[in-house]
Amino acid sequence: MLVLFNKPYNVLSQFTSDPLGSGGTLREFIPLRGVYPAGRLDKDSEGLLLLTDDGALQHRISHPRHKAWKTYWAQVEGQPSAVQLASLKQGVMLNDGPTRPARVRLLSEPELWPRDPPIRVRQRIPTTWIELAIHEGRNRQVRRMTAAVGLPTLRLVRVAVGEWRLDGLRPGEYRVVQQPRVPK
Repeated sequence: MLVLFNKPYNVLSQFTSDPLGSGGTLREFIPLRGVYPAGRLDKDSEGLLLLTDDGALQHRISHPRHKAWKTYWAQVEGQPSAVQLASLKQGVMLNDGPTRPARVRLLSEPELWPRDPPIRVRQRIPTTWIELAIHEGRNRQVRRMTAAVGLPTLRLVRVAVGEWRLDGLRPGEYRVVQQPRVPK
């Protein structure tokens, strides 16, 4: 079984309680037994999280060797220059080494649900949406990549993992896929 879940902001990618009590858990949204996340999504990120009861499928989805592209929409502070976008496309140097090249493009502001709480807004600094796809899975990688080129991420929404997409799921909703396909 494969579960597509739209993880809300401030929800942990785990079923167990947070000892600090600093956010919700998957238990509040997913009543299914025996499924586990295939990969993670930070508490302050939103969007597609895949869960499965199949260990082999979980490995194929989450391990970088299988190169499942993860696509994010990032609202960044500022207006990206051609140089900044080219740097993201080529890969940037992070404190744990260089990233692999990413797929990057500018987006028009997407139609998304409101985030609670809303992002911070500065009157004199514009924000821009970019789509960024990676096939690595380092901790907070997209946020660190955009910060490395001078574009701090204000909001981050994962919209796809491989061929699986959010496709109309609202925050907190999930859909069970009976015949999962292995991501390319």
